[in-house]
Amino acid sequence: MKRQKTLETNANNSNLFDLLSEEIVFAILDFIDTNPLDRKSFSLVCKSFYITESKHRKNLKPLRQELLPRVLNRYPLVNHLDLSLCPRINDNSLNVISNTCKDSLNSIDLSRSRFFSYNGLMSLALNCKNLVSIDLSNATELRDAAAAAVAEAKNLERLWLGRCKLITDMGIGCIAVGCKKLRLISLKWCIGVSDLGVGLIAVKCKEIRSLDLSYLPITNKCLPSILKLQHLEDIVLEGCFGIDDDSLAALKHGCNSMKALDISSCQHISHVGLSSLISGAGCLQQLTLSYGCPVTLALADSLKRLSMLQSVKLDGCAVTSAGLTAIGNWCISLSELSLSKCLGVTDEGLSSLVTKHKDLKKLDITCCRKITDVSIAHITNSCTNLTSLRMESCTLVPSEAFVLIGQQCQFLEELDLTDNEIDDEGLKSISRCSKLSSLKLGICLNISDKGLSHVGMKCSKLSELDLYRSAGITDLGILAISRGCPGLEMINMSYCIDITDSSLISLSKCSRLNTFESRGCPLITSLGLAAIAVGCKQLIKLDIKKCHNIGDAAMLPLAHFSQNLRQITLSYSSVSDVGLLALASISCLQSMTVLHLKGLTPSGLAAALLACGGLTKVKLHLSFKSLLPLPLFEHLEARGCVFEWRDKEFQAELDPKCYKLQWEDIAQ
Repeated sequence: MKRQKTLETNANNSNLFDLLSEEIVFAILDFIDTNPLDRKSFSLVCKSFYITESKHRKNLKPLRQELLPRVLNRYPLVNHLDLSLCPRINDNSLNVISNTCKDSLNSIDLSRSRFFSYNGLMSLALNCKNLVSIDLSNATELRDAAAAAVAEAKNLERLWLGRCKLITDMGIGCIAVGCKKLRLISLKWCIGVSDLGVGLIAVKCKEIRSLDLSYLPITNKCLPSILKLQHLEDIVLEGCFGIDDDSLAALKHGCNSMKALDISSCQHISHVGLSSLISGAGCLQQLTLSYGCPVTLALADSLKRLSMLQSVKLDGCAVTSAGLTAIGNWCISLSELSLSKCLGVTDEGLSSLVTKHKDLKKLDITCCRKITDVSIAHITNSCTNLTSLRMESCTLVPSEAFVLIGQQCQFLEELDLTDNEIDDEGLKSISRCSKLSSLKLGICLNISDKGLSHVGMKCSKLSELDLYRSAGITDLGILAISRGCPGLEMINMSYCIDITDSSLISLSKCSRLNTFESRGCPLITSLGLAAIAVGCKQLIKLDIKKCHNIGDAAMLPLAHFSQNLRQITLSYSSVSDVGLLALASISCLQSMTVLHLKGLTPSGLAAALLACGGLTKVKLHLSFKSLLPLPLFEHLEARGCVFEWRDKEFQAELDPKCYKLQWEDIAQ
């Protein structure tokens, strides 16, 4: 009895978490991994929690280069380091990373970083022996010497070099010889790489599974060696204009292991060349032919032998009814079909196709302007398992047809009805789709609060809502959404001119909101935005352009509560020097657009730019270019900030109906 009392006393005096194994605490942390604020709160409870959270964290995404030493010391067991928010990574930074992380580092993302060179990459490759993934996309200054440094990472399996335009066949040859374990390599827009470099990759790197050769000046010479790769599953040849039917006809065999093929924008490849390329590719599951040859009966017939095909993307292609009908007659049943911006899609062809492909999960008919309610009836009757339907600007579809979507397709998770004739009855029907997470209703002039209220009451999983220029929406509709959709993460209500602070106060209860766009809402004031700042601490993107009644009084709460804010648009608002300078305390802030701020002075702008240490992009009116000293711009550009200059005069706002007419004229 005495021993039992002693155990009870010890249990009462100690932290119960100390009785749990580290693995169990790690499992608990996995459940709160989505919200960085929750993780931070956990680590601040006590010293043991602090240490446990340090060991558990495997992925890091620092905000600034200067924080790296402290952050890496705090998290010594990190596996993946994402530096896409740090534009000023230099060789010293990479030395710190390589000397601190060493064998624990498996993956690093430098796709938005600059200022590093051969020396930093060499340190990384030599010290981090277990490095298997490097993303160097957009490193436009890297040359062959840097590629040679990457080649020292002998265990590398994934490498992205998109837009590394100065790397040539010589650098790629070094990588091919040194990184024989490569499974994925992206050379998109590496215009210095030719058939020779690609051929070396194919000959030396036998484990390649994924190969992106988009917009390379290659010809048919490298294709035979590529198609001999025994494990190749995914190949992208988008924009490879040097490949044509004649060169493909010379191929003796296709690639048996290929599962995904993308030949978008290959203007010189017709169904004849495609037949040669996919010869023997019986495992092909995904085929992308966007902005390529016309979809004719001959093309459809050349593909009907692909018995495992699941996804076909024909965006921007000219299609014929005969071609679509022939696709409908395939013996397989597609799960994904994209006909976005295809000229020639009619009720006859589309109806014939969807009637046969009843297992479709994703359908994109954006800007198919000739279809009517006939097509919608066939889609909803046949494809009842749809999870994604995109049909922006299908302007001949009458309002009655949208009722069918809610009646028949209740598994929808994504629905894009931008610029359509849907009305409140259609929204009421669509609210039956209780799994909806993304709903786009921009430029839908026939909807009102009544219809949106049904969505708020029944679509509780909604995380993304676009109401851009849907002028019939007021505070009542937004209130219904904020009450019924607590997980809302993104809302765009730009140019909904009757929206007031009441909407923002109600939305402040949606604590997960990270993207808020309300440009052109003249009734919103600083009071409403302050409520958003206090309630939505995960806010990342904010657009209040042309909200004339928002001023400095809203910037102070933003600066205090919205410490995750990365992008802000303040143009045409009433923010002055004081408000802009207050935002400098937001360490995450990277992008800022400040056009036509009447209260902004050159000295105030200069002070704010200098104080915002993490800025990577700033949009300013051209008039400031001559008012600020050149050394200021040089200093900021050396820190990694890019300036974009605009010389636009103030434009009067159009009535929503006039805007839609103008939109239709442009589209035609």
